[in-house]
Amino acid sequence: MIVKQVPVRDIIETNAYFYIDEKSKHGFLIDAGAEAEKLLKIIRDNGWTIEKLLITHGHFDHIGAVEKIAKTLNIPYLAHENGREYLPNPTYNLSAFFGNDIVLNNAEYLQDGAEITLDAAPNVKLKVIHTPGHTQDGVVYYDESNSLAFVGDTIFKRGIGRTDIPGGDYNQLQQSICNKIFTFLNDTILYSGHSEPTTVSAEK
Repeated sequence: MIVKQVPVRDIIETNAYFYIDEKSKHGFLIDAGAEAEKLLKIIRDNGWTIEKLLITHGHFDHIGAVEKIAKTLNIPYLAHENGREYLPNPTYNLSAFFGNDIVLNNAEYLQDGAEITLDAAPNVKLKVIHTPGHTQDGVVYYDESNSLAFVGDTIFKRGIGRTDIPGGDYNQLQQSICNKIFTFLNDTILYSGHSEPTTVSAEK
C-alpha cells in the first residue's frame, strides 16, 4: 500500500492522505481539507484513480476541498451517519466562524463497523470505527491487514483532540481512545489530522 501524507492549508494546516493500492493505482483520499487543485495535481501526476473521498469528521479544515474534488472526479464522499449534523451545518462544522460557510448536502453516510472496499482491488478495505469525543461523527478508518489507521483528530502524536467545541465530550474521547484505538496491535501506525505519524505503543 502507498500512504501519502499531504499537508494542506486554508486557515489551519491539516493532513490529507492518499491511500493507494500499488498494483491497480486505485485508492481513496482521506480528509481533503483544502487546496483542491494541489490534491488534484498529485492525483494526475501519479496516474491514480480515486474511487471515494473519506471524511474522518465534519470540521471545516477536513472537508474544505471535498465538494470540488468530488465534482471534478465524479466520485462520492463518505462520512459517519452523525455527520448529518456537521456537514450541512456551518455552525457545527465551524466554517461559519471563519467567514466561509461550507455546506455539504450529498454525503453517503456510514454506520459503525461498515467496511469500505476498493472496487479495483476488493482485498483492499478499511473498517469504519466510530470514535466520538472530538466530534460526534468522528471515525477511524482502520486497515487491520497492514496495521495502520487514519484517526483524524481523535488522537495525535503526544496529544488528543479538543473537546471544547460543539459535540465535544472529554469522557467519550477517552473511551474512544482507550477502548478502541488502544485495542489495535502495538505497532499499528496512526495517521492523524495534525501531527506526524505515531504508533499505538508510543501513545499508550
